[in-house]
Amino acid sequence: MLRALPLLTTLLWKGRDMDVGMIGGTGPAGRALALRLASSGNSVTIGSRSAERAAEVAVELRAAWPERELRLAGDENAAACRGDVVVLATPWEAAALTVRDLRAALSGRVLVSMVNALEKVGREFHALVPARGSIAATLQALVPETGVSIAFQHLPARRLAALEESLEDDVLVCADSAAAVAATVALVESVPGLRALEAGSLASAGPIEAMTAVLLSVNVRYRTETALRLSGVAHPGAG
Repeated sequence: MLRALPLLTTLLWKGRDMDVGMIGGTGPAGRALALRLASSGNSVTIGSRSAERAAEVAVELRAAWPERELRLAGDENAAACRGDVVVLATPWEAAALTVRDLRAALSGRVLVSMVNALEKVGREFHALVPARGSIAATLQALVPETGVSIAFQHLPARRLAALEESLEDDVLVCADSAAAVAATVALVESVPGLRALEAGSLASAGPIEAMTAVLLSVNVRYRTETALRLSGVAHPGAG
């Protein structure tokens, strides 16, 4: 069973800095999100199979933005699992094996998957159908004592990493645990310009992950970097 995270506690995360771990955080998506989270006041530990490589990436990111006080560190993946919230940013092929190996370290924590199962065919991206219908549901089955959620699937890495650019995007959040939803919403909304929209249980994870292929194909065709912004939602937390 997932160790209970009191809902009041997770709601109190809103408006305060969070301690975030990034499993597989040395790739383009992980680096970009780690940088944006740190620039928003959070403390971020970039994780990797190699602690040395993770430390190098953290130094590179801090050096690229010397005028900003970025609380970025690098360590092995197991150390990154000590955060208030842990984000999984590995390639999809490595996601299940990585999480299985970290099962003990992730026990009782919230794991936010930003992983999509995709392949490029010509100029298009195609969505693959993982076991259980989504990467997130597969992970939840592997680590039942961890609250798995999804978020950040549709944010272009280059825009995340461009700290001089403001964001105005929606992030869809799904989880089977109310505590995981609350923690993930707080993490998303710690970044100025991002709005978290609760999109249901992990039953919705498959379509959300697959939608990334559509957005990437649009980006290739129109040479742009589109993200999501849903109209008609005045009060995301209502209901």
